[in-house]
Amino acid sequence: MTDCATSATSPEARVAQSGLTVPVFDAHTHLDAMAQRAGLDPSTEFVAEVMADAAAVGVIRAITVGDTIAASQWCVAAAGEHPDVYAAVAVHPTEIAGLDDHGYAELERLARDPRVVAVGETGLDYYWDRTEPADQQHHFRRHIELAKRVGKPLMIHDRDAHADVLRILREEGAPDQVVFHAFSGDAVMAAECVAAGYVLSFPGVVTFRNAPQLRAAAAVVPLAYLLAETDAPFLTPHPMRGRPNAPRLLPLTVRGLADAGGHDVDGLCAAIAANGARVFGLPES
Repeated sequence: MTDCATSATSPEARVAQSGLTVPVFDAHTHLDAMAQRAGLDPSTEFVAEVMADAAAVGVIRAITVGDTIAASQWCVAAAGEHPDVYAAVAVHPTEIAGLDDHGYAELERLARDPRVVAVGETGLDYYWDRTEPADQQHHFRRHIELAKRVGKPLMIHDRDAHADVLRILREEGAPDQVVFHAFSGDAVMAAECVAAGYVLSFPGVVTFRNAPQLRAAAAVVPLAYLLAETDAPFLTPHPMRGRPNAPRLLPLTVRGLADAGGHDVDGLCAAIAANGARVFGLPES
């Protein structure tokens, strides 16, 4: 945001000076969590400033993603107030305790809003132990059913659960469009996902020096199956790693993704825009 820009040689300034010439969108961010982490109110003014800073470097849209009922409600409201913000709604696999039929009725109501472009993030997370794997799998299946019922893409969270995520998608029958948010598999899994028609969204981790496996995965994904995201305020790309992420830092991830796959940056940006139009129904420019 504007209060972060210090000297002309700061990392923030270098990002601003190297903005993308072909516009892209942030396929997965948490604008409410950005505000909360900064100790700020997630107000209309906050969102407008975040998106203005992003637009200055060629990131002209963002999908803000719900991980609880309350967060999903906030995301839909924010998307309704800002033409450059869209929403995804779901309950994260680590937050499913107490999720009942009334909660699913509310999720369905939200998911049918025209500003909602996906059901997510949903899936499996075996890294944290706040919820049981069996319960996560049950609710993942219900979210898959919801996505198919409302005709929206499925946005997947998959942490340390690759085999079960892919198995459940096969068993349930995947929606027409599936996006793996913050893809974390290897090249073999990436090829399997592409063969199934799934789109892979890469986060700032693709820029980390200690992530050669993820870069190898990115290298096998055709342009038509690639997206880029911040997952802000998390997964901040190098050289900003350790600081809160934001949509304005997406150019760092895009360049890292282009380098991993041997793509021209402008060509990758054009592909990301086209994929956003095909998968989420977003405008291309």
